[in-house]
Amino acid sequence: MTYDAAALRAREFPWEPGDAIHVDHAAVGPLPQRARDALDAYGLKRAEPHRLGADDFFPVLDAARALVARLIGASGKEILLTTNTSWGVNLAAYALPLGPGDIVLGSQGEFPANVYPWMAAAKARGFTYELLPLAGTATDEEALLRRLQSDDRVKGVALSWVSFWSGARIDLQRIGAACRARGAWFAVDAIQGLGPLALDVRTTHVDILSCGAQKWLCSPWGSGFAYVREGLIATMEPPAAGWLAQASSGDFARFLDYDPAWHDDARRFEVGTIPYQDIVGMHASLSLLLELGPAAVEAHVRALTTRLLEWAATGRGVRIVTPTAPARRAGIVALATPDLDGDSRKLREARVTHSVREGAIRLSPHFHNTMDDIETVIRAIGR
Repeated sequence: MTYDAAALRAREFPWEPGDAIHVDHAAVGPLPQRARDALDAYGLKRAEPHRLGADDFFPVLDAARALVARLIGASGKEILLTTNTSWGVNLAAYALPLGPGDIVLGSQGEFPANVYPWMAAAKARGFTYELLPLAGTATDEEALLRRLQSDDRVKGVALSWVSFWSGARIDLQRIGAACRARGAWFAVDAIQGLGPLALDVRTTHVDILSCGAQKWLCSPWGSGFAYVREGLIATMEPPAAGWLAQASSGDFARFLDYDPAWHDDARRFEVGTIPYQDIVGMHASLSLLLELGPAAVEAHVRALTTRLLEWAATGRGVRIVTPTAPARRAGIVALATPDLDGDSRKLREARVTHSVREGAIRLSPHFHNTMDDIETVIRAIGR
């Protein structure tokens, strides 16, 4: 399965490559034209609220949940809409049945959004949150699995699918299966993996997965989602209560009845009014990814990153931070060059958007980038 990236870009990202070459999706993704159009159309209605109809409210959210479910192989009842990754991480940290004597394992090298909520929840709820040392630039999966098998106190594992700084990818299936076999909860921050990688949560044994949509899903800030495995939903008390989280909330004529019974699906974990306009934009962007096909996108990104890595392997003095095995990486290529500041400046002068993280240039191309873009990156660094 392939698609024409150049034709796609002309249609959905017409400013590229003339204005810039964007290979910085690990920081923020650009909005495709269809998302921009959807945001503009909804924004015009929102500016004059009398133009909003019933279909512009709850059906917008229902459609987005259904689209997310298709993207990750879940059911719509397992999806809650959020404004960022942190909401889903906090949900896991505060709503999973954890308490004194329990241990949750994480890893050094995690992005703070997947550390601070666990630290705070551990303090508030009495469990222990432990960060295992890295194995090079990646999570030490062997050490983690040994702890799972040997320490009955380990009741949870909280990891990022893909490292934000090194691009190292964990084996979701292997860790998820080990957690399920030991009766430990598995919570995943998917923001750096979903998009460049296809995902089927049914094969991973993930219990709670959280993902902001503003990076690899090329959606507005303020859009995101979390997945909660169906069998868990009814056992978890929401850590915060929202006025739309109750089964009775759809009856606007009976607000004062105050029926506290939660929805029987993941909507029970949604708090307050969701930013409709951002969800409209996310829906448009996800529709594009699904049209292209997650597997086709994954293959395209792999080809781009493989070219970068093959070049870097021959570049004098360039240290490759990212694992080179395809199964251990996603869309991020991190390169420590001898002249980090100078090479970053060269990329900026060539209008290549990128990031510098933890002593390395971080390049993160996606579905609309072309091989010509990668050659521009290579020529800009010129080593």
